[in-house]
Amino acid sequence: MAKIETPRPVRGTQDMLGGTTEAFQERFAHVVATFDRVRKLYGFQRVEVPVFESTAVFARSLGESTDVVSKEMYTFEDRGGDSITLRPEFTAGISRAYITEGWQQYAPLKVATHGPLFRYERPQKGRFRQFHQLDAEIIGAGEPGADVELLVLADQLLRELGVSEGVTLNLNTLGDGQSRDAWRAALIAHFEAHRDQLSEESLDRLARNPLRILDSKDPRDRPVADSAPDIDAYLTDEARSFFEKVTAGLDAAGVAWERNARLVRGLDYYRHTAFEFITDRLGAQGTVLGGGRYDGLIENLGGPSTPAVGWAAGIERLAMLIDLPEIAGPKVAVIPMGEVAEVRATGIIADLRRAGVACDMGYRGNMKKRMQRANASGAAFAVILGDDELARGEAAVRNLATGEQEAVALDVLIGKLAAL
Repeated sequence: MAKIETPRPVRGTQDMLGGTTEAFQERFAHVVATFDRVRKLYGFQRVEVPVFESTAVFARSLGESTDVVSKEMYTFEDRGGDSITLRPEFTAGISRAYITEGWQQYAPLKVATHGPLFRYERPQKGRFRQFHQLDAEIIGAGEPGADVELLVLADQLLRELGVSEGVTLNLNTLGDGQSRDAWRAALIAHFEAHRDQLSEESLDRLARNPLRILDSKDPRDRPVADSAPDIDAYLTDEARSFFEKVTAGLDAAGVAWERNARLVRGLDYYRHTAFEFITDRLGAQGTVLGGGRYDGLIENLGGPSTPAVGWAAGIERLAMLIDLPEIAGPKVAVIPMGEVAEVRATGIIADLRRAGVACDMGYRGNMKKRMQRANASGAAFAVILGDDELARGEAAVRNLATGEQEAVALDVLIGKLAAL
């Protein structure tokens, strides 16, 4: 009989098992649990959106000319002939739901979510084709206070994860529509005057997305990009005032920040605040959390003009930065010896779990091996049940830290262990 070949996992995906030596799943789960706890402090309610959407949702929101749309999206035609795309990010789907589900009635709306996203790109450290993000958005609030609240939320999340040391908040303003248009025109004029010094990729961006030349990683582009005009000379009074209120709010909240005048967002619907929390602990790919204000996106998707601001953070990247959290094992190991004891132990374990006590049962091996496994599990107590104990209507309860053992009547066993 021919050997059955097991299919391999798809490149850029990963399987995670809790309790392993690497313990990545525990780190991953700790990031998610911390996010859920912190976002509740700020009044962000959990929202769920589909894993796939009509391709138009992402093409319109991310821009047809971006690399994500042109090269990285998982797009396919379903059986009904519709073009469907696995979500490469959260904001577009949440914005679509805001329009189609009537969520405007709840504005300003503070929402948060987390889950898998999909991009067909070259897998590298902390980056996968199926990856996971945390996401927080405030929709329907045009005030600088919304930007501040999101940034303070992000800062607290990183602090509570223990990764704020060595992470720097880079902040910039993209101005309002008038500021951005004037700056864009000045940048195009500057880059056109130095076309012969730009890389092929930047020449392509000059026609499609000129702001992105400012954050080019190609060394050929850096002299031209570094000598390009900053947005400050083109800010309207209103845009300058908005940015000053954001920075004043961050100062008041004790959130450290640095101005990065080269931090940009290429798409036209981005306005005002743009930001990234950057670390040097992940090599070249240093952004652990980033976002900005996208006042024009919902209008781009056919909705009413709606201010909005949000951020996303890679769960895998954050998990790589944090220390291993304490892994909670069972509190009680139940060790039955014999078939009759196993039946009784099944009832005891069920009652313990209903009483909120984490426990497990040692099914196999002799007494010595079962006790070794109980010790290795990290349990505090072992409950030993044999024929003799059952005949007396009791169980032997051993403190695994001290080795002390006592007989406890079965009718009070659950209450005693729950109290311990």
